Amino acid sequence: MSEQQQQSADRTEGAPRDLGDVTPGDKRDEKRDDEAVSQFVERFAAQLVEAGMQRMSARVFACLLASDSGVLTSAELGERLQVSPAAVSGAIRYLSQVDMVSREREPGSRRDRYRVHSDQWYEAMARRDNILTRWEGTLREGVESLGEDSPAGRRMGETLVFFEFLQAELAGLLQRWREHRDQMRAEYDAAR
Repeated sequence: MSEQQQQSADRTEGAPRDLGDVTPGDKRDEKRDDEAVSQFVERFAAQLVEAGMQRMSARVFACLLASDSGVLTSAELGERLQVSPAAVSGAIRYLSQVDMVSREREPGSRRDRYRVHSDQWYEAMARRDNILTRWEGTLREGVESLGEDSPAGRRMGETLVFFEFLQAELAGLLQRWREHRDQMRAEYDAAR
């Protein structure tokens, strides 16, 4: 099975199985401290911003991640984050482009819902594989252009070797994660 097929299977397999999912008739944990959840969302969003994500996108992503179902409408996101629909829309556009959330139609409605999947970090890492491949090609061209023996060529060559090493390790790491995740899910299902 190709990496792309595996990613698709992982996404399909994991989509309805978020460990904190709540079905429509379920009540939220009444012991939950909404203020503490809000503080978590803002704290995690700030850390994502420090890592380079846009601020509103980080807040929307953290809010979705902290919701029981992992699914919220634009209105629900705006209400929880106290922001305008336009701010939510821009954040969702970015998060959709980088495959961190998906858009789906709310059953029986014309409203869209936005879902964060349990495997979003796996997906983000798997996409890095494609990026690394492109960078490696460009770096090879750079080494050839500069000459392997020039100081810049040697520096660029070392960067190329680093990315080749990282890409080789990433494939094994992702496979080990899939095995670990499947075992974790089986244990969770057995405990239910």
